Amino acid sequence: MSAFPFEISARDGAARTGVLKTARGDIRTPAFMPVGTAATVKALTVDQVAATGADIILGNTYHLMLRPTAERVKRLGGLHRFMRWDKPILTDSGGFQVMSLSKIAKVTEEAVAFQSHIDGSRYVLSPERSIEIQADLLGSDIVMQLDECVAWPAEENRAREAMLLSARWGARSKAAFGERPTQALFGIQQGSTFEHLRRESAERLIETGFDGYALGGLAVGEGHEAMCEVLDYAPAMLPADRPRYLMGVGKPIDLVEAVARGVDMFDCVLPTRSGRHGQAWTWEGPINLKNARFAEDDSPLDETIACPASSHYSKAYLHHLVKAEEILGQVLLSWHNIAFFQALTAAMRAAIAEGRFEAFRADFKARQRIR
Repeated sequence: MSAFPFEISARDGAARTGVLKTARGDIRTPAFMPVGTAATVKALTVDQVAATGADIILGNTYHLMLRPTAERVKRLGGLHRFMRWDKPILTDSGGFQVMSLSKIAKVTEEAVAFQSHIDGSRYVLSPERSIEIQADLLGSDIVMQLDECVAWPAEENRAREAMLLSARWGARSKAAFGERPTQALFGIQQGSTFEHLRRESAERLIETGFDGYALGGLAVGEGHEAMCEVLDYAPAMLPADRPRYLMGVGKPIDLVEAVARGVDMFDCVLPTRSGRHGQAWTWEGPINLKNARFAEDDSPLDETIACPASSHYSKAYLHHLVKAEEILGQVLLSWHNIAFFQALTAAMRAAIAEGRFEAFRADFKARQRIR
């Protein structure tokens, strides 16, 4: 029995909409989680993030354990109090960042040893330590098992080694996590782009038993089409009565195509990263506010989205802010992009509930200039 009930209210093909009920509030699915890497969704206050309609945000174990340290966050009341966010928080395990950011990482059966990308300090992150940081020190609501995510493309033998290690680490994570009535633990499916490895990974995770299941090892360079090919079979391998979380994804079209294949939850740095570089996401695709064509465009980004950044400021003003390198431009575009991603998931929830998701999907692809 999971600590968090997951109630699916409607299905349309493989797409589904529902609610994951947590101790800190309901998470409506499909859900997009803004990424608050270092206890902040970059350039935004938590009130701005909440106003976009976000039910949950993501925090990062690797970054927080290095700075300000998980022990300090604990002394200051836990991550929710530290950053003034009272809704659910999901923390990732830190494994992906160790592999991608640390200066030197050495993976053994016991743990991964690495040097901080900040100052070269040495750390050891084991499944048990990751659980301690996330559940006990940061106090996150949804905790992720430690896993090994291999780079793409991966040789089959290398992908199998990482998948089996992740499965063993998943079992150790579950043992360390124990039974917690107000927190949940998600396992992570691995196996790169090999269907039989994905199946074996799912079987091993189900045998251990988790509150939810993530699809890891995607959005690591394989491209949209290859990702969709994996999603054609991988989500269905995971329990239908638990949430399915696609890690690190992605562009709006990625979300729509993944929901069509049965995925419920997403996170990505894209909305705020794009915003800091002058890009806005819209129903017609991304636009670059640096372009001269917006210099005298008096229309807002999207007057239908109930976010001041989307509806109250002209593209001409945003163009000016971006060209002048004013901080406000980064704030407003990041705010709009988070609001757009929340509007997208809300539109998908409505389309699934009303049995018109395929029509929504086709219209979205056409409007996004996806060919």
